[in-house]
Amino acid sequence: MPRWESDAQGRLERAALDLFETQGFERTSVAQIAGAAGLKERSFYRYFPDKREVLFTGGELEAHLVAQVEAADPGLPPLDVLLTALGTAEGTFRPRDFLLRRARVIAASPALAERDLIKLADIAEALAPALERRGVGPAQARFVLDVVLAIHRRAMPRWLAEPDTTLAQLMAEATAELREVLAPSAPTVGRVGRDQP
Repeated sequence: MPRWESDAQGRLERAALDLFETQGFERTSVAQIAGAAGLKERSFYRYFPDKREVLFTGGELEAHLVAQVEAADPGLPPLDVLLTALGTAEGTFRPRDFLLRRARVIAASPALAERDLIKLADIAEALAPALERRGVGPAQARFVLDVVLAIHRRAMPRWLAEPDTTLAQLMAEATAELREVLAPSAPTVGRVGRDQP
């Protein structure tokens, strides 16, 4: 593959994913990734500070979410603002096959799993000020973000596994599950009390 071929960053990402799958993250070197992408090792460092970062590129998601929060109806509660923003993020994601493979690689590597959590924390750090500009207090903003990211973590694996559903649908389902856990519906049959004949 010639050095000058376009999309060097994408080639490095795909090469890294292939190597992480076949020989593991820990046993893969930057030199191997660059070589598999048809590039020199120094080219790798033009795009990524280290090999852990290669699967976590792009600020598109963060920028999209902040923009969605800032553009949301001022009367919408913070929880709904964030749920709506995350539900519209599907267009910023990589192809589903890439994300499925990436998820398996991350699950198999403690270093990558840690970096994944750091990236989620970075997104929360970017979203908190956007919520605060809407009048949400700092502590409340962090709390709502924690809840919504938990809902997202519940919905995302299902979205990856169910190509016929949208992320927005699965976020809504996960939110409904959470609401049911927090305030379960009273059973209609066999209730004790005034409803008993």
